[in-house]
Amino acid sequence: MAVTKETVLEKLRTVQGPDFEGNLVDLGLVSEIFIADGKVFFSITVPAARAQELEPLRAAAERAVKSIPGVAGAVVALTAEKKGGGMAAAPASAPRPAAPRPASAAPARHGHAPAGNPGGPTAGHTPGHTPGKRGVPGIASIIAVASGKGGVGKSTTAVNIALALKAEGMRVGILDADIYGPSMPRLLGVGGKPQTVDGRILKPLENYGLKVMSMGFLVEEDTPMIWRGPMVMSALTQMLREVEWGDLDVLVVDMPPGTGDAQLTMAQQVPLAGAVIVSTPQDLALIDARKGLNMFRKVDVPLLGIVENMSYFVAPDTGKRYDIFGHGGARREAERLGVPFLGEVPLEMTIREMSDSGAPVVVSQPDGVGAKAYRAIAHAIAHRLAETRAAASAAPAIVFE
Repeated sequence: MAVTKETVLEKLRTVQGPDFEGNLVDLGLVSEIFIADGKVFFSITVPAARAQELEPLRAAAERAVKSIPGVAGAVVALTAEKKGGGMAAAPASAPRPAAPRPASAAPARHGHAPAGNPGGPTAGHTPGHTPGKRGVPGIASIIAVASGKGGVGKSTTAVNIALALKAEGMRVGILDADIYGPSMPRLLGVGGKPQTVDGRILKPLENYGLKVMSMGFLVEEDTPMIWRGPMVMSALTQMLREVEWGDLDVLVVDMPPGTGDAQLTMAQQVPLAGAVIVSTPQDLALIDARKGLNMFRKVDVPLLGIVENMSYFVAPDTGKRYDIFGHGGARREAERLGVPFLGEVPLEMTIREMSDSGAPVVVSQPDGVGAKAYRAIAHAIAHRLAETRAAASAAPAIVFE
């Protein structure tokens, strides 16, 4: 039996709204509903300040929809109303003072980019050779793909960016630093245990011309990673520095989601040439993306830009466009903060299907809409890296006699 919007709305009327007043539908909190292949997509509008508190409401709505006969799955997101044309509850877009540098961050240097260009290159910041951070032999540039929260498609974005950079003619590797939920074995369709060179140095696995290292190669897929901070950093250090990467133009690091100790320490200790922040369009996701962005600023990592994932959906049967999670929020946030906007990736079932099958769209469907979006983003990243290298080589050296 085909699932209809009316059926979904009727079921959602059984879910009470915030503070047990009315129901989600009659309160006008449910976005336009899209249904494809038995999967239901919609969002619920809530006050930004109450997002965490109202997570059970989102989960209840998701459970209710999944209980409908014929529903194969549901994607439900919380979003918030915009206030004053910007991010919900965001302050006016005034220039921000430089964030205080934590005591353990990289030391101050001459020649920083001006405050009006926070994502710009930093003089003396040569990719792969950041002062105060030990580089990795053979790797010219290391870039991080990060997000302020999980569930925004960071790993899928990271692997497709890596493949698109390879399509630009670069030698590329990818490090799956998300050790709590390693995704690269499945995304790249590669498995097995890495071999060692001398009993200590690991050989990365390869597929589609990418060299890849992941905790998923070292533990079973369903093994929970119950590790504390020092163990996490030890594992990440080994996967970065005790791997025979060879000569690479770029190593893409799929960072753990969030801004905890593991993420901060990784950003402080690894000589990152830049960071890419992945977010979805809704305001609540952008609030978390801003946290990730500010973390990199505090440890003096250049910001290559922001990617808006799941930006819009085009129905394959009718060609009608749906902005399920809103649209353009990441672009507006990038403009507000003076950070480059790298591009938007549509919400496509093909991207999900190809990712699950281990054949990312950049290699399996290179002429598709999703692959073209990733290639455009990778081209922008490559251009930004070239600018950063040029600025670093042109910067005058300061000599003390």
